[in-house]
Amino acid sequence: MNEKLKIGWVYGLTSVFLLVNLYLVVQKDVYWLFLLPVVLIVMYYYLTAYDKILLLITFATPLAVNISDLEAGLGISLPTEPLMFGVLIIFLINVIYQNNYDKKISKHPVSYLIYMNLFWILITTFTSELPIVSIKFFISRLWFVVPFFFVAALFFRKIENIHKFLWLYLVGLLIVVIYTISIHSQYGFDEETGHWVMDPFYNDHTAYGAALSMFLPIAIGFIVYPKQKNWIRIVATTATFILIIAILLSYSRAAWLSILASAGLFILVVFRIRYYWVLGVLILLVGLFFTFQHQIIDRLEKNKQDSSANFTEHVKSITNISSDASNLERINRWQAAVRLYDERPVFGWGPGTYQFVYAPFQRSREKTIISTNLGDQGNAHSEYLGPLAETGLPGMIIVILMFATILYSGIKTYEKGNKKVKFLSMMALMGLSTYMAHGVLNNFLDTDKLSVPFWGFTAIIVALEIFHTKNPNENNHLGLKSNPED
Repeated sequence: MNEKLKIGWVYGLTSVFLLVNLYLVVQKDVYWLFLLPVVLIVMYYYLTAYDKILLLITFATPLAVNISDLEAGLGISLPTEPLMFGVLIIFLINVIYQNNYDKKISKHPVSYLIYMNLFWILITTFTSELPIVSIKFFISRLWFVVPFFFVAALFFRKIENIHKFLWLYLVGLLIVVIYTISIHSQYGFDEETGHWVMDPFYNDHTAYGAALSMFLPIAIGFIVYPKQKNWIRIVATTATFILIIAILLSYSRAAWLSILASAGLFILVVFRIRYYWVLGVLILLVGLFFTFQHQIIDRLEKNKQDSSANFTEHVKSITNISSDASNLERINRWQAAVRLYDERPVFGWGPGTYQFVYAPFQRSREKTIISTNLGDQGNAHSEYLGPLAETGLPGMIIVILMFATILYSGIKTYEKGNKKVKFLSMMALMGLSTYMAHGVLNNFLDTDKLSVPFWGFTAIIVALEIFHTKNPNENNHLGLKSNPED
């Protein structure tokens, strides 16, 4: 085809597209055809370089909007989840027809725990009280894990791709933060208003706070990252300042506590405190709690400080289990989760079903002013008790083992890596630890907002351990630099 004919086709197709669009807009009041060029571009990258799609999803995730139909138990985040589903399909086709996935990743201990988690979710889907809800949960877990762990781990063979992933999500998150703070300022940064001003990007301040706390270590890490350009340090410093302000204004006590927990892990890893000391202290603390549990609970019940716009009072309200509605509702959900487990201890009630089945397991004396029987106020508020209720004791044990294995791999990678690997592995490890600590009080791995960074950070640790902590000469076929400091 000569150049003139090519140009003629371009002009002809463009004219047809514009005329059809003009007709649809004027005569039919239809605007969706304007998305066709974007769809065609996305399809092109799926077929030629779907790592670009991965980066697009990463940036779009903080900005995505959830469309839900709770009565049917279905919901979807746009535009990210359809894009993830496309990556999942392309990946499966490649694996089936080419069978050349990197065995170093597929046989990594973290990968085996992920297989176990997915397998048990599938098994408990067959025994679910609400199979359609559980099927959707299983498929959505696949389109979170496959793109942002199995595909991303390959993508992260190059360290610069890790940087791209972290910065793209961080930039998208900062856009949401600026929007949220600007709306919040119109209400005088009121505490109650702070629970919903991040809508429609995050459904409430707890998920928003979890994302902020996960990326605070990332922003701080880029400030002190070795051989970093000065302008990037300035940007990272600005981002850190904005994130700290956003975390305070989120009024998410779980986010504040998760940052403290992450800082504790940082101290343990950097100063190489022996594991048996940590285990000994934990056993001692648990023993002291059960020994003096009545005195401790009595003291906590005397705390009447509710949530407040005053920072000191809000911190004090963390231990209020007598009148703070948020704290009491968490306890109510946890009690219901345990009762659900008692009813079905092995297979649970089915993945994703908690919010639709827990109502009869509440007790009137434990309900709060924000309790509901309609299944429209979220889940078990625990990344550990949620799986216990939905997938039984084996499901919770697998989740705990998976989290522990991820942390262990992160610490091992930090200890074995060069300077840049140490920084990146520590950044990912701190981000993951904030979520795992946050998971005691909330669970968000069924959403794209937290699944993308969680599985992405996990992929970073695994990729660093596999591709960047061995003899540098072994990785030359990947196009990596052989300088141990790079």
